[in-house]
Amino acid sequence: MALDILVLYGSYRRGRLGIRLADYLVRGFEGLGHKAELVDAKAVDLPMLDLRYSDYPAGEAPAAMAQLSDRLSAADAFVFVAGEYNRGMQPGLKNLVDHYLKEFDRRPAAIASYSMGRFAGVNSHADWTVTLAAMGMAVVPERLSVGQIGQALDEQAQSQGEGGAALERGFAGFANNLIWWAEAAKAAR
Repeated sequence: MALDILVLYGSYRRGRLGIRLADYLVRGFEGLGHKAELVDAKAVDLPMLDLRYSDYPAGEAPAAMAQLSDRLSAADAFVFVAGEYNRGMQPGLKNLVDHYLKEFDRRPAAIASYSMGRFAGVNSHADWTVTLAAMGMAVVPERLSVGQIGQALDEQAQSQGEGGAALERGFAGFANNLIWWAEAAKAAR
């Protein structure tokens, strides 16, 4: 059965390299026969968190926030493309996520971390694991980490070099793990 998978990305920086990984993942899940869609925090453009979506009276939340709530609620699983800034999580992605809570509850999440350096966003991955679990999500144990993102994926999000070959090898297990958890959670709902 085809799953509905949202890939969430949150960099606001110029020359964003992580978008390559987000695009790669969307294409990868589509290639496996699933519906996959990018949610780009910069494109959604929510304000800095003041009120969560659930804090607004019915019909008074900003339109983009309401639309995203509906989209998140319909998804079977999430992939968080987690860049690492100063050994922590991206503020843009965290801000996007913080506007919601019940939309993520009891849903599986996978984390694909990346960085410009060799450590592939491992600190961000650890931070997101704790945060997503606290939000009621089942964080799948399989991780996908991409170091030296600019060398592993080209401008068209095509894998290249040793880093790209490692990404290709790791994607199958990462995807299979998320799909298993998503199918189990969907059956339980």
